[in-house]
Amino acid sequence: MKRRTFLAAAGGVAAAGAGLARPALATTVGVTATELKIGNTMPYSGNASSYGVIGHGDAAYWKMVNDMGGVGGRKINFISYDDAYSPPKAVEMVRKLVEEDKVALLFHPLGTPTNTAIQKYCNAKKCPQLFVSTGADKWGDYKHFPWTIGWQPSYQVEARIYAAYIKKNFPNGKVALIYQNDDFGKDYLIGLKDGLGADFSKFVIKVVTYESTDATVDSQVVTMKDSGADVLVTAAIPKFAAQVIRKVYDIGWKPAHFMTNVSSSVGATITPAGPEKAVGMITSQYLKDPTDPEWDKDPGMNEWRAFMKKYIPNGDLTDGGYVASYGACTTMHQVLKQCGTDFSRENIMKQVANLKNETVPVLLPGITVNTSPTNFHPIRQMQLARWAGKTYQRFGDVIQG
Repeated sequence: MKRRTFLAAAGGVAAAGAGLARPALATTVGVTATELKIGNTMPYSGNASSYGVIGHGDAAYWKMVNDMGGVGGRKINFISYDDAYSPPKAVEMVRKLVEEDKVALLFHPLGTPTNTAIQKYCNAKKCPQLFVSTGADKWGDYKHFPWTIGWQPSYQVEARIYAAYIKKNFPNGKVALIYQNDDFGKDYLIGLKDGLGADFSKFVIKVVTYESTDATVDSQVVTMKDSGADVLVTAAIPKFAAQVIRKVYDIGWKPAHFMTNVSSSVGATITPAGPEKAVGMITSQYLKDPTDPEWDKDPGMNEWRAFMKKYIPNGDLTDGGYVASYGACTTMHQVLKQCGTDFSRENIMKQVANLKNETVPVLLPGITVNTSPTNFHPIRQMQLARWAGKTYQRFGDVIQG
């Protein structure tokens, strides 16, 4: 078992007002007079290990917060375990975080299958499962899972955006879909069905799947090419997304290619696949792309670069995972500020559901974070972008999902 614990020196001096509130918080789970415990699981190993940079980014952010004095007079004790993108391992690690480490909340655990495995447990324990690092649509189900909330846009919304673009620009297109055989991948199938409606069977002629434990998806790519499809939709994590891009190029297939935004990172997907092999590929964005020269002088991205330089000096500045981490952490930081000195789980959830047009330095212009007791989909806007060989070029309007 790998444990990654990130804790700055405890013992920050609180304001006098905070001191008055401490006796009432003495029994609050995960909270002491000087510390707030936050738990996390992340695939630092396994087929999804390229996402591990997100965990490192999260840890570095809370180190920065601690260096600035913490939140509410308390330093953040961020405890992150490796779950290897394995649901059983995620359950084991989350039980340890909740029952042994006694964290106040879970923040940014990554993966649809792993978060699915812990969702009922977290809600039964009334332990906040916050801003999960996955866009599965079900994280917005506030009625049945009031202690769980997403952060990034819904995969179903993203797929409906692709469906609308395909109907308009490829009215006679023959679509092949490859997706990971879990709720992550299935959301893209649902979204395409919703977006294409009665025309789904007219457009989609081939659907194939893969398991996250597979070694390769090369055979699936060949099968899709042989189907006669000229439009490809890929819903895969970075390892397999890179394989799809590479195999499509190597066998001389030239479909219009739509790639899930969670595998659009230059550092995690495009570079391993070969930048020249992805030219023309379309994805959707809600975050500023660190490789796009448009953001070279952007105040928000300069803030992020300064953070990277100081806290992750050897980090890959082309890897969008670090950008996603910074955005989610900024949102979580705002929630904690709104909590004042009351870090009870109930108040944390109250503040989570009370974010109004929050600006985040790394979100695209015009995109803000909004939540309410009946809105657990904080980000609902995206913009299409096309890979041009060295960076992405955004086109069209910001689309509201």
